[in-house]
Amino acid sequence: MASRTITGFARLRKRESLRDSVGNALRAAIVSGAMRPGEVHSAPAIGNMLGVSPTPVREAMLDLVREGMVEALPNKGYRVTEISDADLDAIAAVRQLLEPPVVGEITPNVPAEELPPLRKLAQAIVEAVDREDLVGYIEADRVFHLSLLEHASNPVLSTIVSDLRSRTRLLGLKPLLESGRLQASAAEHHELLDLIEARDASAAEALMHRHIAHVRSDWAGPRSEHAADSEPGA
Repeated sequence: MASRTITGFARLRKRESLRDSVGNALRAAIVSGAMRPGEVHSAPAIGNMLGVSPTPVREAMLDLVREGMVEALPNKGYRVTEISDADLDAIAAVRQLLEPPVVGEITPNVPAEELPPLRKLAQAIVEAVDREDLVGYIEADRVFHLSLLEHASNPVLSTIVSDLRSRTRLLGLKPLLESGRLQASAAEHHELLDLIEARDASAAEALMHRHIAHVRSDWAGPRSEHAADSEPGA
């Protein structure tokens, strides 16, 4: 894993359990591409890199196995699972069905006092892009969206969305960063909060459709022309 993975991990450890910190660092590394599909990693090697014992790494890897992000290889370690274009299409389609309507529903009801903390999270996403910290970007993006969905008071929904997000491999982040398109995507989080603050539910829902569409049309690698034409919000 890249050095920025370790830096991000150190920040996370201050506010999470060790198992959760390791798990989130590994999720971010996998999703960002620092740990690539097909690669095999051992718990001791990861532990040495993160400055922890192999035990919390193995515990975190059990969570990632259940989430389908890695598979356990007896006496070898853990292999990062590969995800097909068809899988990515299916995940994006389900997210389009779940997240935008919920954002539309909660827009009139997010308490005004909850907007400043969400603004801080949105700004953390922008700042991660500014410092070219892709792992930090992935983690800040995850926290922002799950924090927003908490206002739906539906823990089942939050769990499903978290799992779907974890299964998405954002393979095109570095080129997007270099082209400036990732900065535009990061800014959409502030735009979304502007719409929520204005209580514009339909516009917030539409923006979420476009935002999720980036995951497939821009971030996650090549796809068929037919799939691109059929994607909501693309």
